Amino acid sequence: MAAASTHEESFTPSLPPRKYDVFLSFRGEDTRKTFTDHLFAALVRHGFSTFMDDSTLGRGGEIDVELVKAIQLSRMSVIVFSRNYASSRWCLDELLKILECKKIFQQMVAPVFYDVDPYVVRAQKEGFAEAFAVHEKRYKGGEMQYRVKRWRAALAEAANLSGWDIRQIANGCSPIGKGTN
Repeated sequence: MAAASTHEESFTPSLPPRKYDVFLSFRGEDTRKTFTDHLFAALVRHGFSTFMDDSTLGRGGEIDVELVKAIQLSRMSVIVFSRNYASSRWCLDELLKILECKKIFQQMVAPVFYDVDPYVVRAQKEGFAEAFAVHEKRYKGGEMQYRVKRWRAALAEAANLSGWDIRQIANGCSPIGKGTN
């Protein structure tokens, strides 16, 4: 009598081809002209192929298809959390996609806390609480209400990852050199 195999093959999706070393997720109005521009320049100077959205995204609507592709085609995502990050639906949708790529493709993810305490992000306090009060009021019921819950969980998950708290560094630019060496 032949023995039946109970071994189930686990499905591991193949990694998509990588176009970028780093994808930068950030709230443009908070950090585009300051920290994120400096981080982008340092990464490029050190030879890292880096995607940074250089347009001001429109309000509302879905995350741009090109941004989704850029996230999927990156080896690593750096999330620059700032005071107004959670007020942007685009940023929060990027965050969901980044964490999905972390789970499915083992993409590395590193949070940077720019002028915001990691606890505030993790627990959604202060400006993050205010942003979510607006989201919850705007998106009552249906799929969007569920998405708001996913945004909350994603923020907590990402804020628990090992990263950098810029407030702990004297000039605010030190991790740029450390992170790119």
